[in-house]
Amino acid sequence: QLQASGGGLVQAGGSLRLSCVASGRIFSIPVMDWYRQSPGKQRELVAGITSGSSTTYADSVKGRFTISRDNAKNTVYLQMNSLKPEDTAVYYCNAVVRLSALDVSPKRYWGQGTLVTVSS
Repeated sequence: QLQASGGGLVQAGGSLRLSCVASGRIFSIPVMDWYRQSPGKQRELVAGITSGSSTTYADSVKGRFTISRDNAKNTVYLQMNSLKPEDTAVYYCNAVVRLSALDVSPKRYWGQGTLVTVSS
């Protein structure tokens, strides 16, 4: 299970920090990502991070957003600075989870989404 939190209403130029905690039967989480979806648009990858802390970002958020994780807490964070109205979306966390040491086919799980609204 993935539980996301931290969304809300913020003015342009402001900041928000999203969190997502994975719980349940977990052996390891090789990858944790944040996606977002705006009305009428496809869901897009915002940022991703591996268990070794390698990161990737969408071009639209580079230099403004920072993804991080706490492996001991199975938690991923998204620090969003210099927010713009076009960042308004429902943000979803996603995790690739191995259920055991013998699990050779890790599966992707989605959180419930948290709404971020940036006013101009």
